[in-house]
Amino acid sequence: MTISAQTLDGRKPWLSRMADASTPWLYSAPSLILIAAVMLVPLAIGISYAFRDMVLLNPFSGGFVGLDQFKKLYGDRAFYGALRNTLLWTGASVFLQFFFGLILALLLDKPFRGRGIVQALVFLPWAVPSFLAGLNWAWLFNPVIGPLPHWFYAMGLTSEPSNLLSSPYYAMWGPIIANVWWGIPFFAITLLAALQAIPRDLYEAASIDGATPFQRFRSITLPFLAPTIAITILLRTVWISNFADLIVVMTGGGPADRTQIVASYIFTQAFRALDFGYASAIALVLLALLLAYSMAIILLRQMLMKD
Repeated sequence: MTISAQTLDGRKPWLSRMADASTPWLYSAPSLILIAAVMLVPLAIGISYAFRDMVLLNPFSGGFVGLDQFKKLYGDRAFYGALRNTLLWTGASVFLQFFFGLILALLLDKPFRGRGIVQALVFLPWAVPSFLAGLNWAWLFNPVIGPLPHWFYAMGLTSEPSNLLSSPYYAMWGPIIANVWWGIPFFAITLLAALQAIPRDLYEAASIDGATPFQRFRSITLPFLAPTIAITILLRTVWISNFADLIVVMTGGGPADRTQIVASYIFTQAFRALDFGYASAIALVLLALLLAYSMAIILLRQMLMKD
């Protein structure tokens, strides 16, 4: 007489059901442990630093200070200046990247001879390391060895060949230009993929009905691109707000903190002032602001989808 693996009512024993339920978790356990070790543990340690006095050169630091770091941050005028610069840096970079990326995607969506080669060349900036891109653009803006100041002077835009990165009024536009050049391929790639997924029959039917190119773009292209546009703008906004490589390489936050953004200010406090506690507090505030922005965008998108 054999004992069945199931009970009289047809259900498996609780131990067998528990084993079935835990099987997917056992398979994913290595990746979950890796994610926790690489991401969650450093995040928790970084958050704890925000409530401790962590000055690298002070051997007596490391004690719990509560909210003292945030009180210091509340009265820090340099932080508010960096926050304003972050809004300009992020807004201008995302808008220009999206604008030129959309134009580029629309051009590359049309078939022409040699399109594959052109696509490879257009997407080349995205493959350049950001540190190297910052060095290249710093060289281009250099009035001694770079061509851009002499071109601006020849076009009458400046009174003499000068370094844009040393101007307290226009220095921010140097890293923004470099960031736009570096980030256009991201929008071009994602939007081009979305464009190629639009059924061509819709455009043919609209043309037969007499729709103009602008009407086809407004009625067909934009609605199909809307989900991709929303997610790409959300991602790029978060990435660029945290992206300080170009600013650190090209200007170092100067002149007079005119190009200092929150991300570069965190770098300055952590690796120049060696105050990891204060840098962690700034990073925690930036994390909260970006989370609030992301939630607002997601809620706004859900509201528009319901309408």
